Amino acid sequence: MSPVIPIQAETTMGCTDVAPLVQRGQREVFCGLTGIIWLHRKIQDAFFLVVGSRTCAHLIQSAAGVMIFAEPRFATAIIDERDLAGLADANEELDKVVNQLLARRPEIKLLFLVGSCPSEVIKLDLSRAATRLSAVHSPSVRVLNYSGSGIETTFTQGEDACLASMVPGLPSPTSTAPKELLVVGTLADVVEDQFIRLFKEMGIERVRFFPPRRADDQAPIGPNTRLLLAQPFLGDTARVLQARGATLLQAPFPLGVEGTTAWLQAAAAEFGVSAERFEAAIAAPVARAKASLGRERAHLEGKRIFFFPDSQLEIPLARFLAREMGMTLLEVGTPYLHRQHMAMELAMLPAATFLSEGQDVEKQLDRCRASNPDMVVCGLGLANPLEADGITTKWAIELVFTPIQGYDQAGDLAALFARPLVRRMRLAA
Repeated sequence: MSPVIPIQAETTMGCTDVAPLVQRGQREVFCGLTGIIWLHRKIQDAFFLVVGSRTCAHLIQSAAGVMIFAEPRFATAIIDERDLAGLADANEELDKVVNQLLARRPEIKLLFLVGSCPSEVIKLDLSRAATRLSAVHSPSVRVLNYSGSGIETTFTQGEDACLASMVPGLPSPTSTAPKELLVVGTLADVVEDQFIRLFKEMGIERVRFFPPRRADDQAPIGPNTRLLLAQPFLGDTARVLQARGATLLQAPFPLGVEGTTAWLQAAAAEFGVSAERFEAAIAAPVARAKASLGRERAHLEGKRIFFFPDSQLEIPLARFLAREMGMTLLEVGTPYLHRQHMAMELAMLPAATFLSEGQDVEKQLDRCRASNPDMVVCGLGLANPLEADGITTKWAIELVFTPIQGYDQAGDLAALFARPLVRRMRLAA
Protein backbone atom coordinates (compact mmCIF):
# COMPACT_ATOMS: atom_id res chain seq x y z
CA MET A 1 0.00 0.00 0.00
CA SER A 2 1.59 3.25 -1.14
CA PRO A 3 1.73 6.22 1.22
CA VAL A 4 -0.03 9.48 0.49
CA ILE A 5 2.25 12.01 -1.18
CA PRO A 6 1.21 15.66 -0.69
CA ILE A 7 0.24 17.56 -3.83
CA GLN A 8 3.30 18.86 -5.70
CA ALA A 9 2.01 19.29 -9.24
CA GLU A 10 1.77 22.87 -10.45
CA THR A 11 3.03 24.26 -7.15
CA THR A 12 6.67 24.91 -8.01
CA MET A 13 6.31 28.25 -9.80
CA GLY A 14 3.36 30.53 -9.21
CA CYS A 15 4.11 33.63 -7.16
CA THR A 16 6.66 32.16 -4.77
CA ASP A 17 9.36 34.67 -5.69
CA VAL A 18 7.10 37.60 -6.57
CA ALA A 19 7.81 40.79 -4.61
CA PRO A 20 4.46 42.37 -3.67
CA LEU A 21 3.73 46.06 -3.82
CA VAL A 22 4.19 47.13 -0.19
CA GLN A 23 1.86 49.94 0.92
CA ARG A 24 2.00 51.79 4.22
CA GLY A 25 -0.57 54.54 3.78
CA GLN A 26 -4.09 55.07 5.07
CA ARG A 27 -6.08 51.85 5.44
CA GLU A 28 -9.71 50.88 5.84
CA VAL A 29 -10.24 48.05 8.36
CA PHE A 30 -12.54 46.72 11.06
CA CYS A 31 -11.10 46.43 14.58
CA GLY A 32 -10.10 43.17 16.26
CA LEU A 33 -13.12 43.18 18.57
CA THR A 34 -15.11 41.76 15.66
CA GLY A 35 -13.49 38.35 16.23
CA ILE A 36 -15.63 37.98 19.36
CA ILE A 37 -18.64 37.39 17.10
CA TRP A 38 -17.43 33.99 15.93
CA LEU A 39 -15.28 33.11 18.97
CA HIS A 40 -18.15 33.38 21.48
CA ARG A 41 -20.20 30.98 19.38
CA LYS A 42 -17.36 28.46 19.33
CA ILE A 43 -16.23 28.25 22.97
CA GLN A 44 -19.57 27.54 24.56
CA ASP A 45 -18.68 28.20 28.21
CA ALA A 46 -16.48 31.26 27.62
CA PHE A 47 -17.42 34.91 28.05
CA PHE A 48 -15.81 37.93 26.37
CA LEU A 49 -15.82 41.11 28.44
CA VAL A 50 -14.64 44.08 26.38
CA VAL A 51 -13.15 46.87 28.44
CA GLY A 52 -13.99 49.79 26.20
CA SER A 53 -16.33 52.57 25.21
CA ARG A 54 -19.98 52.73 24.16
CA THR A 55 -18.72 52.72 20.57
CA CYS A 56 -17.12 49.30 21.21
CA ALA A 57 -20.41 48.04 22.60
CA HIS A 58 -22.40 49.32 19.61
CA LEU A 59 -19.90 47.78 17.17
CA ILE A 60 -20.16 44.28 18.63
CA GLN A 61 -23.91 44.48 19.16
CA SER A 62 -24.57 45.55 15.58
CA ALA A 63 -22.06 43.13 14.05
CA ALA A 64 -23.62 40.21 15.93
CA GLY A 65 -27.20 41.27 15.27
CA VAL A 66 -28.09 40.62 18.91
CA MET A 67 -31.53 41.71 20.04
CA ILE A 68 -31.85 43.67 23.25
CA PHE A 69 -33.50 40.83 25.21
CA ALA A 70 -30.89 38.24 24.23
CA GLU A 71 -28.17 37.17 26.66
CA PRO A 72 -25.07 36.51 24.55
CA ARG A 73 -21.69 35.48 25.91
CA PHE A 74 -20.11 38.89 25.46
CA ALA A 75 -20.55 42.34 26.97
CA THR A 76 -18.75 45.65 27.40
CA ALA A 77 -17.50 47.18 30.63
CA ILE A 78 -17.96 50.84 29.70
CA ILE A 79 -15.09 53.21 30.33
CA ASP A 80 -16.76 56.56 31.01
CA GLU A 81 -15.64 60.10 31.76
CA ARG A 82 -14.85 59.35 35.42
CA ASP A 83 -12.44 56.61 34.38
CA LEU A 84 -10.81 58.76 31.70
CA ALA A 85 -10.42 61.67 34.14
CA GLY A 86 -8.88 59.43 36.81
CA LEU A 87 -11.73 60.13 39.26
CA ALA A 88 -12.45 56.40 39.68
CA ASP A 89 -10.12 53.44 40.18
CA ALA A 90 -10.57 51.52 36.93
CA ASN A 91 -9.30 48.28 38.48
CA GLU A 92 -11.83 48.47 41.34
CA GLU A 93 -14.58 49.18 38.84
CA LEU A 94 -13.50 46.25 36.68
CA ASP A 95 -13.39 43.88 39.67
CA LYS A 96 -16.92 44.92 40.59
CA VAL A 97 -18.21 44.27 37.06
CA VAL A 98 -16.50 40.86 36.88
CA ASN A 99 -17.88 39.80 40.28
CA GLN A 100 -21.41 40.78 39.23
CA LEU A 101 -21.04 38.98 35.91
CA LEU A 102 -19.81 35.71 37.40
CA ALA A 103 -22.50 35.77 40.09
CA ARG A 104 -25.16 36.15 37.41
CA ARG A 105 -23.64 33.70 34.91
CA PRO A 106 -22.28 30.73 36.93
CA GLU A 107 -21.91 28.64 33.74
CA ILE A 108 -18.88 30.71 32.67
CA LYS A 109 -15.66 28.71 32.90
CA LEU A 110 -13.34 30.95 30.87
CA LEU A 111 -13.47 34.74 30.98
CA PHE A 112 -11.57 36.90 28.50
CA LEU A 113 -10.82 40.52 29.36
CA VAL A 114 -10.57 42.09 25.92
CA GLY A 115 -8.59 45.29 25.57
CA SER A 116 -9.68 48.11 23.28
CA CYS A 117 -8.40 51.48 22.10
CA PRO A 118 -9.90 53.28 25.18
CA SER A 119 -8.42 50.81 27.68
CA GLU A 120 -5.03 51.22 26.04
CA VAL A 121 -5.35 55.03 26.11
CA ILE A 122 -5.79 55.05 29.90
CA LYS A 123 -3.01 52.43 30.25
CA LEU A 124 -5.24 49.91 32.03
CA ASP A 125 -3.11 46.81 32.64
CA LEU A 126 -5.54 44.01 31.77
CA SER A 127 -2.80 41.38 32.01
CA ARG A 128 -2.33 42.15 35.70
CA ALA A 129 -6.09 42.38 36.17
CA ALA A 130 -6.56 38.94 34.59
CA THR A 131 -3.92 37.41 36.88
CA ARG A 132 -5.54 39.00 39.94
CA LEU A 133 -9.07 37.96 39.02
CA SER A 134 -7.99 34.45 38.01
CA ALA A 135 -6.47 33.95 41.48
CA VAL A 136 -9.72 35.09 43.09
CA HIS A 137 -12.08 32.96 40.99
CA SER A 138 -10.01 29.83 40.29
CA PRO A 139 -10.42 26.93 39.91
CA SER A 140 -14.01 27.41 38.74
CA VAL A 141 -13.14 30.24 36.33
CA ARG A 142 -9.95 31.04 34.41
CA VAL A 143 -9.44 34.68 33.44
CA LEU A 144 -7.29 35.57 30.43
CA ASN A 145 -6.73 38.75 28.49
CA TYR A 146 -5.87 39.85 24.97
CA SER A 147 -6.06 43.00 22.86
CA GLY A 148 -8.81 43.55 20.32
CA SER A 149 -7.74 47.12 19.70
CA GLY A 150 -8.48 48.73 16.36
CA ILE A 151 -4.81 49.67 16.17
CA GLU A 152 -4.13 46.12 14.94
CA THR A 153 -3.44 45.43 11.27
CA THR A 154 -6.67 43.55 10.50
CA PHE A 155 -9.84 42.52 12.31
CA THR A 156 -9.03 38.79 12.20
CA GLN A 157 -6.03 39.41 14.44
CA GLY A 158 -8.53 39.46 17.29
CA GLU A 159 -8.84 35.69 16.96
CA ASP A 160 -5.07 35.30 16.68
CA ALA A 161 -4.53 37.28 19.89
CA CYS A 162 -7.28 35.33 21.68
CA LEU A 163 -5.92 31.89 20.78
CA ALA A 164 -2.34 32.91 21.54
CA SER A 165 -3.45 33.98 25.03
CA MET A 166 -4.80 30.46 25.66
CA VAL A 167 -1.61 28.61 24.76
CA PRO A 168 0.43 29.20 27.97
CA GLY A 169 -2.28 27.48 30.00
CA LEU A 170 -2.36 24.33 27.85
CA PRO A 171 -0.84 21.21 29.49
CA SER A 172 2.25 19.37 28.30
CA PRO A 173 1.96 15.76 27.10
CA THR A 174 3.70 12.87 28.79
CA SER A 175 6.96 11.63 27.28
CA THR A 176 5.20 8.52 25.97
CA ALA A 177 2.19 10.28 24.46
CA PRO A 178 1.50 9.28 20.84
CA LYS A 179 1.50 11.72 17.94
CA GLU A 180 -1.61 13.90 17.81
CA LEU A 181 -3.07 16.27 15.21
CA LEU A 182 -4.20 19.73 16.31
CA VAL A 183 -6.35 21.68 13.84
CA VAL A 184 -5.85 25.37 14.67
CA GLY A 185 -8.42 28.04 13.87
CA THR A 186 -12.09 28.62 14.59
CA LEU A 187 -14.35 26.48 12.42
CA ALA A 188 -18.13 26.18 12.46
CA ASP A 189 -19.24 23.08 14.37
CA VAL A 190 -20.70 21.51 11.23
CA VAL A 191 -17.36 21.91 9.42
CA GLU A 192 -15.45 20.52 12.37
CA ASP A 193 -17.74 17.45 12.45
CA GLN A 194 -17.16 16.87 8.73
CA PHE A 195 -13.40 16.98 9.17
CA ILE A 196 -13.57 14.62 12.16
CA ARG A 197 -15.43 12.06 10.02
CA LEU A 198 -12.89 12.39 7.19
CA PHE A 199 -9.92 11.99 9.53
CA LYS A 200 -11.53 8.92 11.13
CA GLU A 201 -12.17 7.35 7.73
CA MET A 202 -8.47 7.88 6.96
CA GLY A 203 -7.55 6.20 10.24
CA ILE A 204 -6.37 9.35 12.06
CA GLU A 205 -8.08 8.99 15.43
CA ARG A 206 -6.13 11.39 17.62
CA VAL A 207 -7.43 14.75 16.40
CA ARG A 208 -8.20 17.85 18.44
CA PHE A 209 -9.41 21.32 17.48
CA PHE A 210 -8.22 24.63 18.85
CA PRO A 211 -10.13 26.55 20.08
CA PRO A 212 -12.20 23.76 21.63
CA ARG A 213 -15.95 23.85 22.12
CA ARG A 214 -15.53 23.63 25.91
CA ALA A 215 -12.93 25.51 27.89
CA ASP A 216 -11.79 22.45 29.86
CA ASP A 217 -11.00 20.46 26.70
CA GLN A 218 -7.34 21.43 26.76
CA ALA A 219 -5.08 19.82 24.19
CA PRO A 220 -1.59 18.87 25.48
CA ILE A 221 1.07 20.64 23.40
CA GLY A 222 4.57 19.30 22.89
CA PRO A 223 6.94 17.59 20.44
CA ASN A 224 4.28 14.98 19.60
CA THR A 225 1.83 17.65 18.39
CA ARG A 226 1.33 18.24 14.66
CA LEU A 227 -0.32 21.53 13.73
CA LEU A 228 -2.62 22.03 10.76
CA LEU A 229 -3.78 25.63 10.30
CA ALA A 230 -7.41 26.03 9.24
CA GLN A 231 -7.16 29.84 9.07
CA PRO A 232 -4.36 31.91 7.48
CA PHE A 233 -4.33 34.74 10.02
CA LEU A 234 -2.92 32.85 13.03
CA GLY A 235 0.73 33.88 12.89
CA ASP A 236 1.17 34.57 16.62
CA THR A 237 -0.79 31.47 17.65
CA ALA A 238 1.32 29.22 15.42
CA ARG A 239 4.51 30.82 16.75
CA VAL A 240 3.69 30.20 20.43
CA LEU A 241 2.52 26.65 19.71
CA GLN A 242 5.76 25.93 17.84
CA ALA A 243 7.69 27.39 20.77
CA ARG A 244 6.11 24.62 22.87
CA GLY A 245 7.66 22.04 20.51
CA ALA A 246 4.75 21.48 18.11
CA THR A 247 5.47 20.89 14.41
CA LEU A 248 3.63 22.89 11.75
CA LEU A 249 2.52 20.90 8.69
CA GLN A 250 2.91 22.84 5.45
CA ALA A 251 -0.36 22.94 3.52
CA PRO A 252 -2.64 25.29 1.62
CA PHE A 253 -5.89 26.20 3.35
CA PRO A 254 -9.05 24.07 3.06
CA LEU A 255 -10.96 26.22 0.56
CA GLY A 256 -12.41 24.49 -2.49
CA VAL A 257 -11.75 20.94 -3.65
CA GLU A 258 -8.08 21.44 -4.43
CA GLY A 259 -7.21 23.27 -1.22
CA THR A 260 -9.15 20.88 1.00
CA THR A 261 -7.59 17.84 -0.64
CA ALA A 262 -4.04 19.16 -0.25
CA TRP A 263 -4.79 20.21 3.35
CA LEU A 264 -6.03 16.73 4.23
CA GLN A 265 -3.11 15.17 2.36
CA ALA A 266 -0.64 17.00 4.57
CA ALA A 267 -2.13 15.25 7.61
CA ALA A 268 -2.46 11.90 5.81
CA ALA A 269 1.20 11.95 4.76
CA GLU A 270 2.35 12.81 8.29
CA PHE A 271 0.29 10.02 9.87
CA GLY A 272 1.19 7.33 7.31
CA VAL A 273 -2.21 6.97 5.65
CA SER A 274 -2.07 4.87 2.47
CA ALA A 275 -2.99 6.47 -0.83
CA GLU A 276 -5.77 3.91 -1.34
CA ARG A 277 -7.40 4.65 2.02
CA PHE A 278 -7.06 8.40 1.51
CA GLU A 279 -8.72 8.28 -1.92
CA ALA A 280 -11.53 6.09 -0.58
CA ALA A 281 -12.18 8.52 2.29
CA ILE A 282 -12.45 11.62 0.11
CA ALA A 283 -14.06 10.16 -3.04
CA ALA A 284 -17.71 10.85 -2.18
CA PRO A 285 -17.30 14.39 -0.76
CA VAL A 286 -15.02 15.34 -3.66
CA ALA A 287 -17.66 14.21 -6.16
CA ARG A 288 -20.34 16.26 -4.35
CA ALA A 289 -18.10 19.31 -4.19
CA LYS A 290 -17.17 19.17 -7.88
CA ALA A 291 -20.83 18.93 -8.83
CA SER A 292 -21.71 21.96 -6.72
CA LEU A 293 -18.80 23.97 -8.13
CA GLY A 294 -19.84 23.14 -11.67
CA ARG A 295 -23.19 24.86 -11.13
CA GLU A 296 -21.50 28.12 -10.08
CA ARG A 297 -18.57 28.16 -12.50
CA ALA A 298 -20.76 29.35 -15.38
CA HIS A 299 -21.37 32.63 -13.52
CA LEU A 300 -17.73 33.17 -12.53
CA GLU A 301 -15.53 31.87 -15.34
CA GLY A 302 -13.70 34.65 -17.16
CA LYS A 303 -14.83 37.34 -14.70
CA ARG A 304 -12.20 39.79 -13.39
CA ILE A 305 -11.81 40.19 -9.62
CA PHE A 306 -9.92 42.69 -7.45
CA PHE A 307 -9.12 42.06 -3.74
CA PHE A 308 -8.67 44.86 -1.22
CA PRO A 309 -6.72 43.84 1.92
CA ASP A 310 -8.99 42.92 4.80
CA SER A 311 -8.84 39.49 6.45
CA GLN A 312 -5.67 37.67 5.24
CA LEU A 313 -8.01 35.19 3.51
CA GLU A 314 -7.39 36.96 0.19
CA ILE A 315 -4.61 34.76 -1.20
CA PRO A 316 -6.33 31.38 -0.52
CA LEU A 317 -9.58 32.78 -1.92
CA ALA A 318 -7.79 34.08 -5.01
CA ARG A 319 -6.17 30.69 -5.57
CA PHE A 320 -9.56 28.97 -5.35
CA LEU A 321 -11.29 31.43 -7.67
CA ALA A 322 -8.52 31.39 -10.27
CA ARG A 323 -7.83 27.65 -10.40
CA GLU A 324 -11.27 26.16 -9.75
CA MET A 325 -13.64 28.89 -10.92
CA GLY A 326 -11.64 30.29 -13.86
CA MET A 327 -11.66 33.90 -12.65
CA THR A 328 -8.99 36.43 -13.64
CA LEU A 329 -7.07 38.03 -10.77
CA LEU A 330 -6.44 41.75 -11.26
CA GLU A 331 -4.88 42.48 -7.87
CA VAL A 332 -4.72 40.40 -4.69
CA GLY A 333 -4.23 42.68 -1.72
CA THR A 334 -3.59 41.29 1.77
CA PRO A 335 -3.00 43.14 5.06
CA TYR A 336 0.06 41.03 5.83
CA LEU A 337 1.89 38.40 3.78
CA HIS A 338 3.20 35.55 5.94
CA ARG A 339 5.43 33.76 3.46
CA GLN A 340 5.87 30.57 5.51
CA HIS A 341 2.14 30.02 6.04
CA MET A 342 1.33 31.08 2.47
CA ALA A 343 4.16 29.17 0.75
CA MET A 344 1.96 26.59 -0.97
CA GLU A 345 -0.80 29.11 -1.69
CA LEU A 346 1.66 31.44 -3.42
CA ALA A 347 3.07 28.55 -5.46
CA MET A 348 -0.44 27.72 -6.68
CA LEU A 349 -1.37 31.24 -7.80
CA PRO A 350 -1.13 32.13 -11.51
CA ALA A 351 2.40 33.36 -12.20
CA ALA A 352 1.34 36.83 -13.37
CA THR A 353 -0.73 37.63 -10.28
CA PHE A 354 -0.26 41.18 -8.97
CA LEU A 355 0.16 41.07 -5.18
CA SER A 356 0.01 43.96 -2.72
CA GLU A 357 0.68 44.01 1.02
CA GLY A 358 -0.75 46.63 3.34
CA GLN A 359 -2.76 49.52 1.99
CA ASP A 360 -2.74 53.08 0.73
CA VAL A 361 -6.47 53.21 0.20
CA GLU A 362 -6.75 56.16 -2.19
CA LYS A 363 -4.04 54.83 -4.51
CA GLN A 364 -5.56 51.36 -4.39
CA LEU A 365 -9.00 52.75 -5.24
CA ASP A 366 -7.44 54.46 -8.26
CA ARG A 367 -5.88 51.15 -9.40
CA CYS A 368 -9.17 49.36 -8.84
CA ARG A 369 -11.24 51.77 -10.91
CA ALA A 370 -8.63 51.82 -13.67
CA SER A 371 -8.64 48.02 -13.92
CA ASN A 372 -12.45 47.91 -14.47
CA PRO A 373 -13.14 44.72 -12.45
CA ASP A 374 -16.32 42.67 -12.65
CA MET A 375 -16.17 42.21 -8.87
CA VAL A 376 -14.33 43.74 -5.91
CA VAL A 377 -13.82 42.04 -2.53
CA CYS A 378 -13.53 44.73 0.12
CA GLY A 379 -14.55 45.94 3.56
CA LEU A 380 -17.93 47.48 4.29
CA GLY A 381 -16.50 50.99 4.27
CA LEU A 382 -15.53 50.75 0.61
CA ALA A 383 -18.46 48.71 -0.69
CA ASN A 384 -21.06 51.48 -0.96
CA PRO A 385 -18.81 53.99 -2.80
CA LEU A 386 -17.76 51.28 -5.26
CA GLU A 387 -21.35 50.13 -5.78
CA ALA A 388 -22.25 53.77 -6.51
CA ASP A 389 -19.62 53.65 -9.26
CA GLY A 390 -21.41 50.65 -10.76
CA ILE A 391 -18.89 48.08 -9.49
CA THR A 392 -20.18 44.80 -8.02
CA THR A 393 -18.78 44.13 -4.54
CA LYS A 394 -18.53 41.27 -2.07
CA TRP A 395 -18.16 42.11 1.64
CA ALA A 396 -14.94 40.54 2.88
CA ILE A 397 -16.29 40.11 6.41
CA GLU A 398 -19.02 37.77 5.12
CA LEU A 399 -16.29 35.33 4.09
CA VAL A 400 -15.16 35.13 7.72
CA PHE A 401 -18.63 34.86 9.26
CA THR A 402 -19.79 32.13 6.83
CA PRO A 403 -18.69 28.45 6.96
CA ILE A 404 -16.59 28.11 3.77
CA GLN A 405 -14.00 25.43 4.60
CA GLY A 406 -14.11 21.86 3.37
CA TYR A 407 -15.71 19.91 0.55
CA ASP A 408 -19.35 20.31 1.56
CA GLN A 409 -19.00 24.11 1.77
CA ALA A 410 -17.17 24.50 -1.57
CA GLY A 411 -20.37 25.20 -3.49
CA ASP A 412 -21.51 27.69 -0.83
CA LEU A 413 -18.17 29.48 -1.13
CA ALA A 414 -18.47 29.77 -4.90
CA ALA A 415 -22.09 30.94 -4.54
CA LEU A 416 -21.01 33.81 -2.28
CA PHE A 417 -19.17 35.24 -5.29
CA ALA A 418 -21.69 34.22 -7.93
CA ARG A 419 -24.77 35.75 -6.29
CA PRO A 420 -23.71 39.42 -6.53
CA LEU A 421 -22.87 38.97 -10.22
CA VAL A 422 -26.19 37.27 -10.90
CA ARG A 423 -28.03 40.00 -9.02
CA ARG A 424 -26.26 42.71 -11.02
CA MET A 425 -27.09 40.92 -14.26
CA ARG A 426 -30.77 40.67 -13.37
CA LEU A 427 -30.98 44.32 -12.36
CA ALA A 428 -29.40 45.34 -15.67
CA ALA A 429 -31.78 43.18 -17.72
